[in-house]
Amino acid sequence: MRVFAHSVVVILASALSLSAADNLTAKEQKSKSDVSRERAGQQQALHFNIEQFIKDYDRNNDGFLQRNEVPGYLRDRFDQLDTNKDGKLSRDELAKGIAYLQPPRRPSDFIVVLIEMSDCEDDCGGEIQRVYDILRKVDKNRNGKIEPEELSAARREWIDTRVNNIIKDLDRNGDGKISKDEARGQLRRDFDDLDTNKDGFVDRGELLQAAQEKPQSLQEKAAPQPRSQKSQNKHNGPK
Repeated sequence: MRVFAHSVVVILASALSLSAADNLTAKEQKSKSDVSRERAGQQQALHFNIEQFIKDYDRNNDGFLQRNEVPGYLRDRFDQLDTNKDGKLSRDELAKGIAYLQPPRRPSDFIVVLIEMSDCEDDCGGEIQRVYDILRKVDKNRNGKIEPEELSAARREWIDTRVNNIIKDLDRNGDGKISKDEARGQLRRDFDDLDTNKDGFVDRGELLQAAQEKPQSLQEKAAPQPRSQKSQNKHNGPK
């Protein structure tokens, strides 16, 4: 069922497909991550003033940053930045490791970004208001907190609405379910998996069931599947 869930999540949210990097080995993944970080660092360097950063934190004015001079969030990353292992950070090391210099971000920081850009011409203020309105609707008891029960209820409500919209858009004959001829896009490609009762239709219940399954994690995909006892006995031979 997890593959079904992934299919419906793609349909509901128009999510991006999995990257080809999923198939890389751990070593290749690390190499790709290093390359991405270096590119990100080059882009951030345009907006990050290394000279000012050194000036702000270089207490002994030697032109380098010692471990006890860097901001707290960088101390755990000091050894990664200090590539020549001389116990201090040079301008060149800071430039190459600039992706580490920004405090770690959380998904919710997009709100901070919107606030910082609230004078933009693309209605950033309107987007902030929309987020606020959504959160107020989720907070049913109006206590200023998003309780787990409220979050679950909102998730069910939104999935229910989106599934209804899928059926409304694709169900041309109005029978309340989707045939293979009516299916389009990702739903058509995964139709046979979604049609769990094999009646030739994908109904509302099947869409909801698939949407509520958690997508299979990359670790689960990569984990070797245990062999059956029969297979093990075959390889081990009679005892």
